Amino acid sequence: MIIFIIIIAVTILFGPRLWAGRVLRRYNRAEYFSGNGFELARLILADVGIDDVAVEETLIGDHYDPEKKRIGLTSGNCGRGTLTAVVVAAHEVGHAVQDHTGFIPLKARTRMIGSAARMEKLGAGIIMVVPVLTVITRVPAAGALMFLGGFATLCIPVVVHLLTLPTEFDASFKRALPLLASGKYIPAEDVPAARKILLACALTYVAGALVGLLNVYRWFRILRR
Repeated sequence: MIIFIIIIAVTILFGPRLWAGRVLRRYNRAEYFSGNGFELARLILADVGIDDVAVEETLIGDHYDPEKKRIGLTSGNCGRGTLTAVVVAAHEVGHAVQDHTGFIPLKARTRMIGSAARMEKLGAGIIMVVPVLTVITRVPAAGALMFLGGFATLCIPVVVHLLTLPTEFDASFKRALPLLASGKYIPAEDVPAARKILLACALTYVAGALVGLLNVYRWFRILRR
């Protein structure tokens, strides 16, 4: 029974990320588009009337930076003429469209990411300083403060991921998919596969949220002891 529960837990935690990686690799093999993801991103931006967003190569993963107004694309995913390349690029353009239209969850996530970085540094500082204070003052409450600081630090990424989920699904299915299904950028027969790729893009964040929730649960169990 315990082994069965462990298998289910591992599947729930890591299944979405593994499936997403498999889908992205599957449709990143055959090159049959004349352009690549970088060119498609610039084309869609021009078509939707967004002229203040740059498209650049990055090494830190495909993303959209709303503060710098920049779409960062990796050469591995988007530097080729594959279906994965153009669909991932369209997904990131979807974020630029969200920003252009004032999509509230994207704005909330952007603010939270800025605050999260500062709060994580504060939490890390508490975890480092409190043990020293505990030894010096011999106050038991200092140990509890350390655990609470660590718990709060773990909660921050989870909140960011939860804010990210509606943003990612909206970028995939309400922004990118209608553009791709219009028939202007990819053939109609590729739309079902494009839907799978867009789901894969969104599920990578679901996997991150699940792992974060597991870490919070483990810390909560420690606090209860």
